[in-house]
Amino acid sequence: MSHDFHTVRQRSLHLAEPLSSEDCCAQSMPDASPIKWHLAHTTWFFETFILEAMEEGFAPFHPAFRVLFNSYYNGVGAKHPRPHRGLLTRPSLDEVRAYRRDVDARMGRLLVERAGDARLAELVELGLQHEQQHQELMLTDLKHLLAQSPLFPAYAADPLGAEAPPAPMEWIACAGGLAEFGFGGNGFCFDNELPRHRAYLAPFELASRLVTNGEYLAFIEAGGYRDPALWLAEGWDKVASGELAHPFYWRQDDEGRWQEFTLHGLLPLDPARPATHLSLYEADAYARWRGARLPTEFEWEFAARQASIEAGRLHPGAARGGEAGTGLSQMFGACWQWTSSSYAPYPGYAPAPGAIGEYNGKFMVNQYVLRGSSCATPAGHPRASYRNFFPAGARWQFTGIRLAR
Repeated sequence: MSHDFHTVRQRSLHLAEPLSSEDCCAQSMPDASPIKWHLAHTTWFFETFILEAMEEGFAPFHPAFRVLFNSYYNGVGAKHPRPHRGLLTRPSLDEVRAYRRDVDARMGRLLVERAGDARLAELVELGLQHEQQHQELMLTDLKHLLAQSPLFPAYAADPLGAEAPPAPMEWIACAGGLAEFGFGGNGFCFDNELPRHRAYLAPFELASRLVTNGEYLAFIEAGGYRDPALWLAEGWDKVASGELAHPFYWRQDDEGRWQEFTLHGLLPLDPARPATHLSLYEADAYARWRGARLPTEFEWEFAARQASIEAGRLHPGAARGGEAGTGLSQMFGACWQWTSSSYAPYPGYAPAPGAIGEYNGKFMVNQYVLRGSSCATPAGHPRASYRNFFPAGARWQFTGIRLAR
């Protein structure tokens, strides 16, 4: 396994350490889950898909947890309604922590007893990758929760200082041509990154960095949210209804100055940092306003292969100049980047058999692909072939804009 089981499991608990029990139980919207649920569900994954199948004399920690902490695996059976996860005041946070300790101890014994078992190693790696996905969701779901409070509380106590002006945006030429896409190396990948296949790209250019807050503010001030010619029809409907008027966590104070809510609290808008928490509709409208477009997922992957991967921050930082050999910056570790590609299977795609195969394939409808990673993505998780996906209107993730033409 490329990940240490206990290191990944401990990080989830570490993310919850600054929080109160009340913080961990609340659910701010149906698309977000309470921290307590994330801690329990990631444990449920190991108990349900590994211990239940492989542990001698298996007995569940609590029989009700099989339903309470199932997310969307219909092959496993019944599940508690997603919008009502915040109503699960029982089990307590302490009992969920006890659940984690129990499953971790049993998993530890199983890993010793069945050392060298390839199928066990494969499932454990999937479970750890799954937990890393939830670690990112813990931060983004928590940010949405804290933003609902008029106190605008900070998750992180350390200050988030102002950034220096970013490097100028440049256009990086990519020759395109016939190339292979999808995962093609050793190690782990999700099934939606397979099979590796060939596709042809016409020559294109990619922006050297992400669009900044200052650049997006210019779009707002130029009337970008008042011009229907810039918007996809569904996006304009949301603008006309008042649902879209500025990036998700922006607000104006009593003097009309722009502020941005972050995991470090409510701060003055920093024009140098990447514009984030944007829907596909907003990203597409901004690209049109700039006389550009969003990249396809294959254009993005083609350009990103030589880019370095960064992680470990709680808010995206300003670009520091393109990396040697590519001219590109912020491909990873700042914001997930919208592409114009619908989330669809690669030619020859086949999900894994059984309930574990429900992980990706059944969501390949009415979603768009995002590439890269965000400041909240755990270290070691991103790669160039990784395919994230969300509906066009989603904004609570760290989503940003890279232009193409």
